[in-house]
Amino acid sequence: MKKLDSIKRMLILQMTFVGLLLETAVYSYFWFFSYYARVRLRLKFYMKGHLLVIGIYFVLLFFFSTTYGGLKIGYLKPGDVFFSKVFSLLAVNVISYFQISLMSNWLVKVAPILKATLIQLVIAGIWTYFCNILYRKVFPPRKMLLVHGDRPIDDILYKFGTRKDKYDIQKTMHIGVGREEVVAEAFSGSYGAVVLWDIPIEDRNKLLKILYSRNMRVYMMPKITDVLVQGSDQIHLFDTPILLTREYALTIGQRVSKRLIDIICALILLVIASPIMLITAILIRAYDGGPAFYKQVRCTRDQKEFYILKFRSMRVDAEKDGVARLAAKKDDRITPIGKFIRAVRIDELPQLINILRGDMSFIGPRPERPEIIKQYMEEMPEFAFRMRVKAGLAGYAQVYGKYNTTPYDKLKLDLTYIENYSLWLDIKLMLLTLKILFQPESTEGIDSTQTTALKTDENRSE
Repeated sequence: MKKLDSIKRMLILQMTFVGLLLETAVYSYFWFFSYYARVRLRLKFYMKGHLLVIGIYFVLLFFFSTTYGGLKIGYLKPGDVFFSKVFSLLAVNVISYFQISLMSNWLVKVAPILKATLIQLVIAGIWTYFCNILYRKVFPPRKMLLVHGDRPIDDILYKFGTRKDKYDIQKTMHIGVGREEVVAEAFSGSYGAVVLWDIPIEDRNKLLKILYSRNMRVYMMPKITDVLVQGSDQIHLFDTPILLTREYALTIGQRVSKRLIDIICALILLVIASPIMLITAILIRAYDGGPAFYKQVRCTRDQKEFYILKFRSMRVDAEKDGVARLAAKKDDRITPIGKFIRAVRIDELPQLINILRGDMSFIGPRPERPEIIKQYMEEMPEFAFRMRVKAGLAGYAQVYGKYNTTPYDKLKLDLTYIENYSLWLDIKLMLLTLKILFQPESTEGIDSTQTTALKTDENRSE
């Protein structure tokens, strides 16, 4: 199995390298035959200079491809890989265009970089298609055993079922049958991995040790405590490892740097987005005569209340009964204009003003309404943990989850961000937020079952 995994990693590395080289080769052609003639009027390049320009392009392409997931062959769906490649190429080519313009001391022609982008997109599509076929032929779906507790497993079976090209859950077993029977089934010779899905801590730990000792791959659903431990510091006070979880979230230095980035980015984006915001306000006002903006009480760090600003996407009387409700799938309260601005996240743009005021940050847990927080905390007291940092325009849960991800899973994603915070993580999430703006599934409403299923089996399992 280890040898097979090594071959797999080497194959992925080779396919990744080939794809990046082909895309870089296209840029190199247009650099030599379209742009260098203009640049050489001011700067004369020798071979090392050309290699430096091309090398910078390759590094940028590798960076953005890695960030957006354009190199995750076999791990992401082919469509997601291609979508990530599109974002990576657009980002790098825009940067490269302005880099060449700086070297020329004036804006150069856009046509060559557009041609290069189109050719690269065709190459990326063909590359993604053939790499996916090769991956699926060489590495068939991994046969898996799902071990679960009392929590319903329909949702997790559905999620694994969406990736039948990679995962194949052949059997499910309730932990109540006993650990010995689970272990015997796991090592019956037909499984390549075991999924431990919401089982009691004692059973989980013992099974994990047994499976790990015999080189069995394990997929495990973490508890809240597991997420908190992930962000702990390992210290050596004595002759034994000690894990330290701190009572505060971000240090003073981290808060200052985070605030500076918020102010600078908010000012820049307000200037860039002002025409879009003006047009949106006019359209909303013209549709039904109601106000363009919508103010609502939300909570930020330490549950401090503030008024969040959004473009109105629902009818004026959307909550005339006074009951706070999350948007549902096919919600008839959403106006036609509202559907569009929600889909492309234009409705969130006024929150740049909230960021400048200091109510919110660019990255952080999404601010919730006091009524919904109270409802969540009755079922999940741990929900208070996510309010140790300032609320954000976008967050870990929005990038790696969906609008209709369960509150419990969103909480674990938000705590993952808090416990693993770094300046680089904020920058990475900002870049990834641009990608999810064009992914409709990230704005889906909640199902009716999710309005009541706020609590998972955290307490029962522990």
